[in-house]
Amino acid sequence: MLSKKTSTEKMKPGDKGHTSTYSSRFFSQPIPKYEIPEGSMPANAAYQLIHDELNMDANPALNLASFVTTWMEPEATQLMQENVHKNFIDHDEYPQTEVIHHRCVNMMARLFNIPEECKAIGSATIGSSEAIMLCLLGHKWNWKKHRQKDKNAVPNIVFGAEVHVCWEKFARYFDVEMRIIPLEKGLYTITAEKVAERIDENTICVGAILGTTYTGQADPIEEINELLIKIKKEKGWDIPLHIDAASGGFVVPFTEPDYKWDFRLEQVKSINVSGHKYGLVYPGIGWMLWKEESEFPEELIFKVNYLGGWMPTFTLNFSCNSANVIAQYYNFLRLGKAGYRSIMENCLKNAQYLAELFEGSGKFEMINKSQKLPIIAMRLKEGITQYTVFDLSSKLRERGWVMSAYTMPENAQDVAVMRVVVKENFSHDMADILYNDTMAACAALEKQAAPPPPVTDGERHHPIC
Repeated sequence: MLSKKTSTEKMKPGDKGHTSTYSSRFFSQPIPKYEIPEGSMPANAAYQLIHDELNMDANPALNLASFVTTWMEPEATQLMQENVHKNFIDHDEYPQTEVIHHRCVNMMARLFNIPEECKAIGSATIGSSEAIMLCLLGHKWNWKKHRQKDKNAVPNIVFGAEVHVCWEKFARYFDVEMRIIPLEKGLYTITAEKVAERIDENTICVGAILGTTYTGQADPIEEINELLIKIKKEKGWDIPLHIDAASGGFVVPFTEPDYKWDFRLEQVKSINVSGHKYGLVYPGIGWMLWKEESEFPEELIFKVNYLGGWMPTFTLNFSCNSANVIAQYYNFLRLGKAGYRSIMENCLKNAQYLAELFEGSGKFEMINKSQKLPIIAMRLKEGITQYTVFDLSSKLRERGWVMSAYTMPENAQDVAVMRVVVKENFSHDMADILYNDTMAACAALEKQAAPPPPVTDGERHHPIC
């Protein structure tokens, strides 16, 4: 028989069973915002306060503006949690992580069709921004060695106005003249002819994009490569080609394996790709790859011993956790080529289906119908003046959708675009929901912009005297 509980065994006020998280005093006081508080608070209270505040953020599953991965399998998340406390750069203490890192580099080098006679070199980075800056810095260093006799030489770099801002950051941070190819209405990529007008013996490299940030389109990479080969033969300028494959590097190899954009092309010397985009890993992870180890400047490789053993480091960043590298390897093992191909084909189908819906509505003009990447770029038809893509993007937020609206770069800045990035977790049904919500938003904006109907004499209401 159970004994009765005596009055001396009452629950104490501080016991968890007596006070819920929300009934603690911390929820009736302002949360510290500008100064570290003097005292401490219970872990559950700190967690709940921050957790609830972050509910104000958008739902990542409905964020169609972002290229980055917003969903991974539970097993991948578990691996990331198990390795988030390992400093990736500390190869002496975590040697197996470095082995896995090398495996990833080798797998991507082969995915990008490294020639058999080449010995590739590569590294994980925080994202494509770091990878691009590091690659371009390597090309500047190589140029410097070849042009060191001419003290008046000024390095320049040629790329299109549709590039990510990190290209301009590189030029400014590392003192390289930018020769930007402006866009034109109806043409939102660069051309080989425009590149030819800007290159010279001081061009450190030409940048080409496999999946632009603005429209998801690809520059004519093979044509630019042929131009640079011709220039090399005629003038002796060996100008390398760097491919920014941040968005397309994990799509095109699986959906269009015969499309030549990678190390199969003679002048393509370096490539960057974002693992946290269509590599299907949470941010942030990018990758830098060079066709030939001998072409990566030895001066940019540092050897340090203050973490234990001697080890090389050639990234701009130093410390970071190992979780994303491990997650990338998980995807390579888990999905294989067949899995990646299936996911990317699904993304393309859903993007193309959604593009057809939007185009069929009569309200939108397609700039990119997801030919190579699962990205839709569209503008409102010229006859629609009651609202803008910015109004529409804001209205869709009421339903939780995040769709980016922006103007194109210089020379096409009066073209306002709305973009949809279709990712792995965006289904055919979600495409239908988004389309219906968009049409409802258009109707609401049209109604809001319409002038009020005229009031007839019979409808007038006279004030009561």
